[in-house]
Amino acid sequence: MLGQAFEEAPRGCEIIKVGTSQWDLTRYSEALEMFTEIRPTACIHLAAKVGGVKANTDNVADFCTDNLFINTNVLKAASSTGVTKVLSLLSTCIYPDNASYPLTENQIHAGPPHVSNFGYAHAKRMLDVQSRAYRQQYGCNFITAVPNNLFGPNDNYDLNNSHVIPAIMRKMHEAKINNKNVVLWGDGTPLREFTYSKDLADILLFLLENYDEPEPINIGNTKEHSIKEVAEMIAEITEFSGEIIWDTSKPAGQHRKPSDGTKLNGLGWEQQNYKDLRKALTETYKWVILNYPNLRGIL
Repeated sequence: MLGQAFEEAPRGCEIIKVGTSQWDLTRYSEALEMFTEIRPTACIHLAAKVGGVKANTDNVADFCTDNLFINTNVLKAASSTGVTKVLSLLSTCIYPDNASYPLTENQIHAGPPHVSNFGYAHAKRMLDVQSRAYRQQYGCNFITAVPNNLFGPNDNYDLNNSHVIPAIMRKMHEAKINNKNVVLWGDGTPLREFTYSKDLADILLFLLENYDEPEPINIGNTKEHSIKEVAEMIAEITEFSGEIIWDTSKPAGQHRKPSDGTKLNGLGWEQQNYKDLRKALTETYKWVILNYPNLRGIL
């Protein structure tokens, strides 16, 4: 999703997109082959095994192990082939469950993450540690950024492994077609920040030119929306007229995890640069209509 959101390269640069169909980054030999063949000046490291609450709970060991392998191999191969700069993505789920709000970057290692995704969260924390270690030992300009919840075209629509927005959008689209109601997990009260994938792609290119510090930096739209509010918005956009049933026997995740965007704003990135949530959801749904049922996670 995020890789496909990069549309225009900075002046004088070329963007080369690679994916799992070309190289398996859980294997060091393939990561090294990738960097040796492409020889990039800089790398935006987006590769990860990701999923929602259910996927993280059911596959906690796989989420931990696969991401540890991917991150270790990418940084080692990038360092050994002389890549000038690597920007790696973390996640707001790495923050401690008992952190104070808003989430500031200096709290990342101050306590255990939420139990619902501790395997994935610790692997992502180690990506921060590994990046700093390479910087200290080898002088690599490896930086890390912490995005909040992403959505947009080319998302994963697998109902067992997707995040909240694509899951809700698919459920409502199919329920509208089949004239059924929709069941959603939890009670809809948790609050989340949502960032459109195309907006985040712009931020990452901005960071390549404007951020060189060892500490992670929070990135993304910091406006909070409840899951219920987002569900109702998607219902309007998809023209779903059935009933939304909240299954409170299912986990809802952390109630809120607002992030502090002070560092990013201090670099000159403005909050008004983000697309309005309703407009971004509308653009995403138009893409879904054009590509359904050939969506990632359905086939």
